[in-house]
Amino acid sequence: MPEWGWVALGFVGQALFSMRFIIQWLASERARRSIVPVTFWFFSLGGGATLLIYAIYRKDPVFIVGQGSGLVIYVRNLMLIRREQRQAAPPETTP
Repeated sequence: MPEWGWVALGFVGQALFSMRFIIQWLASERARRSIVPVTFWFFSLGGGATLLIYAIYRKDPVFIVGQGSGLVIYVRNLMLIRREQRQAAPPETTP
């Protein structure tokens, strides 16, 4: 298979793998809250950032696109969690 064929196959594989995150993200958007434990998103963010650095080092476009787009989803879910926690927090009282 020519090199471009392997790259195309890599993009297809990455798209299939990423669908689980996209589906979870869309479910969270619909619910307007994250429906996954917060530690999942912190590990995803740390792992994704680390893998993105590695992918950039390797100059692998399939890996770079996959990890880079995942980071957007991880950050958005952390934003949704933070907003939900702020709304659920009891109001502060002043003495």
